[in-house]
Amino acid sequence: METRYIFITGGVLSSLGKGICAASLGRLLKSRGFSVTIQKLDPYINIDPGTMNPFQHGEVFVTEDGGETDLDLGHYERFIDENLSKYNNFTSGKVYKNVIDKERRGNFLGDTIQVIPHVTDEIKDCIKKTLQTKPANIIITEIGGTVGDIESLPFLEAIRQFKKDAGRENVLYIHVTYVPYLKTTGELKTKPTQHSVKELRSIGIQPDIIICRSEVPLSDDLKAKISLFCDIEQEAIVDAVDVKHLYEVPLNLQKEGLDSIAMYKLNLKYKVSDMSGWKNLIDSIKSIKESIKIGIVGKYTNLKDSYISIVEALNHGGYFYKKNIEIKWINSEELEDYEHCKKILSDVSGILVPGGFGIRGINGKINAVRFARENNCPYFGICLGMQCAVIEFARNVCGLKGANSSEFDASTDYPVIDLLPEQKKVDDKGGTMRLGSYPCTILENSAAFEAYGEKTVYERHRHRYELNNNYRKLLNEAGMVATGVFEEKDLAEIVEIKGHPWFMGVQFHPEFKSRPDRPHPLFKQFVAAALNYKKTSN
Repeated sequence: METRYIFITGGVLSSLGKGICAASLGRLLKSRGFSVTIQKLDPYINIDPGTMNPFQHGEVFVTEDGGETDLDLGHYERFIDENLSKYNNFTSGKVYKNVIDKERRGNFLGDTIQVIPHVTDEIKDCIKKTLQTKPANIIITEIGGTVGDIESLPFLEAIRQFKKDAGRENVLYIHVTYVPYLKTTGELKTKPTQHSVKELRSIGIQPDIIICRSEVPLSDDLKAKISLFCDIEQEAIVDAVDVKHLYEVPLNLQKEGLDSIAMYKLNLKYKVSDMSGWKNLIDSIKSIKESIKIGIVGKYTNLKDSYISIVEALNHGGYFYKKNIEIKWINSEELEDYEHCKKILSDVSGILVPGGFGIRGINGKINAVRFARENNCPYFGICLGMQCAVIEFARNVCGLKGANSSEFDASTDYPVIDLLPEQKKVDDKGGTMRLGSYPCTILENSAAFEAYGEKTVYERHRHRYELNNNYRKLLNEAGMVATGVFEEKDLAEIVEIKGHPWFMGVQFHPEFKSRPDRPHPLFKQFVAAALNYKKTSN
């Protein structure tokens, strides 16, 4: 079977949900028996988002093979339940670097290097490279940014050319646009969609399907209007009305016929869809009445996308126990005073401290750890959250006054968290951390083993600093035990506190492997511990 190519563009404004549309279509097509992969092409000049401020870009999603990628890859993985790779995300920076490297090597035989054809050819090669890594019947490619952006033009030109390279019958263009609702007049307005499609057509791309994001459903008359002005069949205009639960989107798009239209236009053999498991999940989510409050103590809480995989992983654990997760967002800088910290955290049933970089807000995170330890409140520390747990325990239990991470205090007398040995000669910041999947051997008599049910697990990493082995014995004797270890280099991966109902710090990022219908074991266990804490503390 020839590979089919689906390209998804966006218009009118950013953050429309192109990634969710791509992930949802991927899920629908997979439910019909097709193998699917999804990639994101980002127009920014950075090689990858690894060095970008979370306030600008949100979370950096890490793949099994160590790619630092766009957060949309997290949506792709959670929806289609497939592990993706670093080849599922390319940026302008990566594309241009590849072209320049080839020019320096003399690959172009003296040609003058131009956007067309050299850059556009490289973009097309990047699309094909994803398939070489993992072949699929269908590849869905989301183009970042908005039609009309200068930086997006080479990508749009490349996908315009693709219909000639792959054959028009094997290529489908989907345009996601916004239909604003004016509350004062009670009207939906199609003009932004018309202008967006006009912009797309001006560069040679006629959309085959238009997905219209809106607050309220589109009437048949509005669809007919869009059909007329955008030169597209009315049946190919798909309404994507706002939903309460993220995972409702695939079912809503299926009701609009998105997957059927895509199969028809790509001349794919019709296969019956089986979305029964997904429907059961949504029915279960909608039936949930009770909630549990979890405090997330972070540095980037003003932009919730900075922790999107953690939020989703918590939700997955909540779905399993039929509980809504009510997140209390807490800026760690607000917890610098411990007495104030106790008041802020007094109403939560569990505390999660996520990853991050830099000294800002660290004392607040350490105070949150202390509160959880002293009050038997379930604690889950991820990456930096684990390191803060070690620092707090070393200071307040082991008596190592001033214990710290060498990241925050290079002259500390007790560097209980220190730079990995192989990181000490690294100068470049981009793509040089310990990245990707590594094995972790788990101590059998531990909460971690109880959660996983197996001795060896593989988890994804993104960090430079580790628990300093010079202090492992002292911490262990005081009650903080390394219950998970990367044996090859004897690095602590998981720490727990003896006698605490549930206290765990992990150096890796378990949130990246959680699925809505299969929550990550540690998040599931953390939610269970929070529920038990709520019950016993009332």
